[in-house]
Amino acid sequence: MKSIRVAVAAAAVGIALTACSSPMQAGAAAVVGSERISTSQLNTDAEAYKAALKRNNLDETALGVPVTQYVLQRLADISAARQFMARRNVQVTDKEIDAKLQDPGQYQNPEINLLALGVAPTYAREYARTAVGMTKLQQAAGQGGTDQLRKEFSTIKTTFSPRFGVVNAAPSQENPALFIDAGRFGKAASQQAPQQQG
Repeated sequence: MKSIRVAVAAAAVGIALTACSSPMQAGAAAVVGSERISTSQLNTDAEAYKAALKRNNLDETALGVPVTQYVLQRLADISAARQFMARRNVQVTDKEIDAKLQDPGQYQNPEINLLALGVAPTYAREYARTAVGMTKLQQAAGQGGTDQLRKEFSTIKTTFSPRFGVVNAAPSQENPALFIDAGRFGKAASQQAPQQQG
């Protein structure tokens, strides 16, 4: 069996149950800043993610966490990045989104690369938009502005429903400021690689 390394851009994966610090809205899987991620949206996206794994002969059990937790983490990251980009008035063109979606990444296959980043096909364009936008912000800030960006980004609070564990991802050591690809929650833990069936 071949394996691919599924990670949120070199982030280590672990699980931690997060207690709500504020009341959750009915039917919400998470509340990120001013946006709500509904349980029905999470279920739809998790099913799309599972179908994409199956289509690519990848074993979901090798993620080491339930698919819903993995997908919820990415949805929360995208929501926070989208809100941060709106604050900073960052624009991304359709051409830039298309180029990001065609990037084969380390797996030499754009779809598998997105799956490795925890991205379901249902929100691939939104992921690409936020990934490009966050890269633009990082490049504009330069080395000296990274800490300020990180501090400002952390003001977008996320509250997860206690029904879901969340994937913890430590920022990438190579590029800690690229929030959308590095993740932004918790401590690093061991990472497991999904097995490609074949």
